[in-house]
Amino acid sequence: MSTRARWQLPLGTAGVLVLAVGAWLVLGGQTPEDTAPPPAPVAQAPAPPPVFASTPAVPRAKDGGLDLVGAATAQVRAAPEEEEARPYPVDLEALRAKLPGNLYWDTDVPTKDPEELARREGVKAKWNALYGKVLSNEATEEEVHQYYEHRRQVSEDAITFATTVLQDYGDKLPEEHRGLLELSVNMHRTRLAEIPRQESEALARREAHAQRQKEWRAGGARQP
Repeated sequence: MSTRARWQLPLGTAGVLVLAVGAWLVLGGQTPEDTAPPPAPVAQAPAPPPVFASTPAVPRAKDGGLDLVGAATAQVRAAPEEEEARPYPVDLEALRAKLPGNLYWDTDVPTKDPEELARREGVKAKWNALYGKVLSNEATEEEVHQYYEHRRQVSEDAITFATTVLQDYGDKLPEEHRGLLELSVNMHRTRLAEIPRQESEALARREAHAQRQKEWRAGGARQP
């Protein structure tokens, strides 16, 4: 992967990303057909809007849908052909060297490798299954602590990644991307603040559930 390649900004588990940038959807400019002379100045029907073809050249979003920003850039014909798109200002390799253990590299960095995507799905399924046990009060005390420690690490790493990008590249980023990074920081700080209460409540529910089961078993044993 090129160290200057365009990438998608993470929001951790937020899943929030603005793809459509209206300012990029400028008039496409109608291409003249063949070399025929211009028609007489009579009223004409307006030209149809640009079509975003789903060809391999059109970028796709992380979820597999069309990346409207990339599509607009590829399809708008008014821009001079000799002007190449400026590289995205964030150097991912420099960030990797600065934040080698950050969870971003394991869960969110863009990839098309099917094995890596399958691995990520497996990790996600593991934590979802553990969350289900926590909700159903079937998790052990150790598993409850394990789940919320993972939640803590996810938010701490997301904050570290976003603040580092803002510090190193904030003055070069598009305004909407700075806003998304700042939103990510605020969101994960809120989640971190809620984790102690959520973990305490999960442990209390588990203890109450275990006590009810114990009483039920004891009551059943006394039945004739």
